[in-house]
Amino acid sequence: MITYPQAAATPTPDPDEERRRVQTARLLAYRDDGPLVHALSGRIGKGLPPVPATLLALVAVAVLTAIGLPSSGPMLLVPVLVVLVLVLPTAPRNHLGRLDWLTPPLLRGTEFLTIIAVGLAADAPRWLLFVLVYVVGYHTYDTVYRTRQSIWPPAWVFHAGLGWELRLLLIGAGAALGWLPLVLALLTAYLFVLFAVESVTSWVRLDKQSAQAGAEAEQDLEASPEDALEAATGEADKG
Repeated sequence: MITYPQAAATPTPDPDEERRRVQTARLLAYRDDGPLVHALSGRIGKGLPPVPATLLALVAVAVLTAIGLPSSGPMLLVPVLVVLVLVLPTAPRNHLGRLDWLTPPLLRGTEFLTIIAVGLAADAPRWLLFVLVYVVGYHTYDTVYRTRQSIWPPAWVFHAGLGWELRLLLIGAGAALGWLPLVLALLTAYLFVLFAVESVTSWVRLDKQSAQAGAEAEQDLEASPEDALEAATGEADKG
């Protein structure tokens, strides 16, 4: 009796494990961590629980804002440093807790509140603050919409976008040095060009791929059974 070697069966991925992997990837993308977080997350260890730490950062910034921030000087860096100290250690966590889905909106709210609080305290142009918040909010919306379509933004976008941590550090340093209007203008213009061009380019490329796939499918449907049989026979002969 002749036996033929059989190819090893490909293990079927565990659906629950795959769901957890996708959930973690989505939440980490929604966090919008930048190069500083990625550089330090591997050295922090297990990290802090994301929801309590991020909520505490949001409350701390709100309290500092209510107390009153100075109009200039190094104290304008305090809200930024508080957010960094509390939120940065949450990056290593797998974000699979029951309430960990709250981390991205809490983090985005903390980032926006810090930008507005520091900007208003330093008497920065309010329209610049609004445009910066809008640009970052658009980037977040674009990321969420893409991942729900199983289309993942490239990793370099998050690094080039500086992440929430470097954006806040730049704004805090600019406010402390008295250069906040210039920093806001340059940062907003840079992020607008980066996010807008990358988003439009990606969606146009996707539309072209979808149109090409649709055209190929339509050609297959229009082909007669004889043509299809002839094409299949010809390919088999070539093989």
